[in-house]
Amino acid sequence: PAESGTSSLSPYLALGMISHRQCLQAALAENDGGLAEGDAGLTAWVNELIWREFYQHVVVGFPEVCRHRAFQAHTEALPWRDDTSAWQAWTEGRTGYPLVDAAMRQLRATGWMHNRLRMVTAMFLAKHMLIDWRHGERFFLHHLVDGEFAANNGGWQWAASTGTDAVPYFRIFNPITQSRRFDPDGRFIAEWLPELADLPAKERHDPSPEQRAARHYPTPIVEHRAARARALEAFKGLGPGRGPSGA
Repeated sequence: PAESGTSSLSPYLALGMISHRQCLQAALAENDGGLAEGDAGLTAWVNELIWREFYQHVVVGFPEVCRHRAFQAHTEALPWRDDTSAWQAWTEGRTGYPLVDAAMRQLRATGWMHNRLRMVTAMFLAKHMLIDWRHGERFFLHHLVDGEFAANNGGWQWAASTGTDAVPYFRIFNPITQSRRFDPDGRFIAEWLPELADLPAKERHDPSPEQRAARHYPTPIVEHRAARARALEAFKGLGPGRGPSGA
């Protein structure tokens, strides 16, 4: 997320100023006609275009997802938590997890967020905090400059393990591990959490209690291991999946 490594075309796609066909043709022309081989960046970008179109087809084939329903019907029984203070902390970038908070502050300030961070923040809300993914879906759609219903809904249901081809319910990102992997030098954190910018790079991912207190940065709103156990218990209580809603 600290790198300027995306095409930045998503707002233009969302507004219909360019089409996915134009993007695909341009990628093919640059990649000698290859879709699955050749330049790694171009093939990855084509995969993202395909995901976008896949979610467009999902909302046509399964219109119940347009009516605030989970694609996987059995997940409608998840015991979501109603926690106003936790919700506010997430929306304002005050969860105590630097990568999550930096991403949420970027979203509120710019209307954009790197795809990796969309996955991390969405999974944090739905699994660490066990707050209904639909609240986050609505919040993102309100703030994103590239927000469009199908991709946003599909992404949120993927992260919450309620959608089609969703991430397995037992896969729960550790925000600190994700931070160390995708922002190893803590540059993105330093940019959006200036209160942590003076810390050594490796300590920005998970400051000590003393470092947090000195910089008025909150302690983690929930402990990762405990949150993971709570989410797993909630999903295990659902029983086996029963297919799409209404199917």
